[in-house]
Amino acid sequence: MNVPLDLKYTKDHEWVAIDGDIATVGITHFAQGELGDIVYVEVETVDETLGQEEIFGTVEAVKTVSDLFLPLSGEIVEFNSHLETQPEKVNSDPYGEGWMIKIKISNPDEIDGLLDASAYKELIGG
Repeated sequence: MNVPLDLKYTKDHEWVAIDGDIATVGITHFAQGELGDIVYVEVETVDETLGQEEIFGTVEAVKTVSDLFLPLSGEIVEFNSHLETQPEKVNSDPYGEGWMIKIKISNPDEIDGLLDASAYKELIGG
């Protein structure tokens, strides 16, 4: 199971890469595997400021639709527009070209509540 050590994770199977006050967010390799073939990613919250755990979008797979939960409070400053035409990037490259959003973090203290790679591996039984 691919769980990069340099990222943070949530119990909702999202990964977070922190770069200063910007966080890049996507779903984990485990999550995309559980969902199956992803056919659509919808994020209509760009330029909105949301709280931690609020729903920022949805990901639609062949068999199900799942909500996406914001891992950190902040303003959604960017959506990966490539996913509009290539949602399968979430399956093929979840930690790279399959990233979903970028957030301008409003409460850096929340980062401490995210899981590190070893805690996430434990959560998924890895």
